[in-house]
Formats: sequence, C-alpha cells, structure tokens
Amino acid sequence: MASRSLSNPLLRHLSRRTTISSISIRHTPKRLFTTPSSPPITPLKRPSLPRHPSKPLITTFRRTLFIQTEPTPNPDALKFIPGLPVLPPNASSVEYTSGRQATNSLLARSLFQLDGVTSVFYGPDFITVTKAPDSLWHLLKPEVFALITEYLNNGQPVVQGEVLENEDTKAREGDSEVVSMIKELLDTRIRPAIQEDGGDIEYRGFTDSGQVLLKLRGACRTCDSSTVTLKNGIESMLMHYIEEVKGVTQVLDQEEEIAQREFERFEANLAKLKGNDAKTSGPHGIDAAP
Repeated sequence: MASRSLSNPLLRHLSRRTTISSISIRHTPKRLFTTPSSPPITPLKRPSLPRHPSKPLITTFRRTLFIQTEPTPNPDALKFIPGLPVLPPNASSVEYTSGRQATNSLLARSLFQLDGVTSVFYGPDFITVTKAPDSLWHLLKPEVFALITEYLNNGQPVVQGEVLENEDTKAREGDSEVVSMIKELLDTRIRPAIQEDGGDIEYRGFTDSGQVLLKLRGACRTCDSSTVTLKNGIESMLMHYIEEVKGVTQVLDQEEEIAQREFERFEANLAKLKGNDAKTSGPHGIDAAP
C-alpha cells in the first residue's frame, strides 16, 4: 500500500518536501573547503541608513510629568510636587513675593502673571504657590498646572544663574555648643517637618536671653497658624532638647515689617470707623428718633 501511494508523483513530491523541511540546517560562517593560502572570511556589514550631514540621526524621548498637589495648613497655599528635583542638592529655598523680585526665574514671572498669585516658593522637590484670599483654587490650579508642566518639560532650571547653598544652619567655626545643637536640631528634625507643609525656616541667630530667632518662609509665612507652629511646634521641641533655649521669636524682613505696620494701622482705623458708626446709629445712637 505504501509503495502504491509513493508511486503517485504528487505524493512523492509532498513526501520529499516534508523530509527536507524536517532537517535542521545550521549555517556557520566557516569555509567548507579551506587551504593554507585561503584569505580569512570577513563578515558582511549591515548597510547603514543614509543621514543628512547637518541632521544626525538621534532618537529622543520626552518624559511626561505627573504633578501631584498637597494641601498645606495655609488654605491660600498649595504644594505642587513634580516628582523630580526643583533645586540643586543642598541649595537654599527660594521665595518670591512679587513679580519684580523674580528677575532670575522665568517660571515665577509667568506664575505672577496669573490673576491671584501672590507668592512663589521653590523647595528642594516642590513648588508652593500662594494665592490671594479672594481667588478660587478650582479656577487657578489648572493654569498653574499648565505653566509648571510646560516649563519643567523643557528641562530648564527654575532659577537662572547661581543658587545659594543652605548656609543658615551650616556649622561655623565660632559657634558655641548651644548654637551647634540648635542648628543640628533645626536641620535634621524641624526643617523636614516644615517642608512637608510647603514651607521652610531660616535661622537668624540666638540671643543672650535664650531666644532663637527664626524666619518662616513659603506657606508658613502667611499662615494664620504660624504662631501656633512657632510656639507649640518649634519652640516646644527646642526647649525640650536644649535647656538654654527660653523661647522662639519670629523675625520679619524690612518690607514685611512695613507691610505689617500698615496693616495694623488700617485695622485700627477700620475699628475706629466702626466704633463711630456704632455711636451715631442704632436704637441708642444720636440718629435715633426721639
């Protein structure tokens, strides 16, 4: 039966194809017949793609940023976390309270052009944006998102030029033991906690009366609970570990002192006007009907 089946030309053809296809043939780059005078075989090179002399063939990939936001104790400040370093390592935080100050930061100038932005703060790996009390986050946040994403995708630094290092808590030759302990505690325990809230602290000195002079920055600077942060948080920790510390005092810059005095004067005048209105109106005022 097998001999009759193979007598068919078509069956013989199929059988021959099956037999050949089942054999594993491996090609090796060796010469089958070589002689001592045969030159060595060089492998063929893969042809390269033609390239324009002025346009090299370069494949680039752009990373897509995934920016997260975190609330801060200050309802008018929002912390934006891009997932990559914002400032160089060991750099001091940078804060702008107006567009005129942001001469070395294109991103900060762009953010100040948005209606309602009052402060821009750069931390090690986050950006804190503070708005005016009458602005709404659900209208402002998408625009801040767009500006930060577009700028960081270009790969440019947020601060042009040299960025100062964080030297306020750096150990110095003339520091006493108490000052060294204060700086170490601020740098290792207190500063990371303040940065978690979108702000930072700056050491300004230690007085003979035992007062630690600090300046709050970022979201903590304009927060209503800044006094609570200083007294219940920083002051309690410093006094617990260092007995020479008797308290913590907040330090303001000259511009901030002027603004605070003007605000206190405005509140005093407003209270005086309200007091005069209360005397000249109402059921017992001079304008009341006899």
